[in-house]
Amino acid sequence: MTRYCYNTAVTLDGFLADDADSLDWLFKQTFDEDGPGSIKQFMTGVGAQVMGATTYEWIMKNEPGSWAYAEPTFVFTHRHLEPVNETIRFVSGPPSGHRAAIEAAAGDKGVWMLGGGDLAADFARAGMLDEVIVGIAPVTLGSGRRLLGGAFDLRLEESDRNGEFLTARYAVVGPLGTR
Repeated sequence: MTRYCYNTAVTLDGFLADDADSLDWLFKQTFDEDGPGSIKQFMTGVGAQVMGATTYEWIMKNEPGSWAYAEPTFVFTHRHLEPVNETIRFVSGPPSGHRAAIEAAAGDKGVWMLGGGDLAADFARAGMLDEVIVGIAPVTLGSGRRLLGGAFDLRLEESDRNGEFLTARYAVVGPLGTR
């Protein structure tokens, strides 16, 4: 069975990005790329990835001319966007409508929910989010893009420290109040 994981960094007050979609706060933090919560290690189990249009556009703007991922990527959007290569597929509608294609693309590996707190919540509501892994940075923004757009019960599975980050892995139990 394909596992879906939302793996991201977040501020202590629960934001992925500021109101202008900036991640400047993230790049000021120190961490060990091979330490706990290593994205390199995580990627060995990823067969496909999913993101929202805002995340895709952020990557295109901030990492122009390159696409760092070899895995098939499903970008959920209602906008017309241009793919930078053949591994990118634009889709719209509920996650459940694309489950078979996403899981076929992932093969015997998992699916990385790369970005978009509202999209991650849509996947959770569809029963398509198994865990949330967060690197929690010692910074607050006060407002911005929320980690998760909804109310869900999570269960802490493990935690550690990597540089300035508290890393935590949570199992998704379900909508708030189902535990």
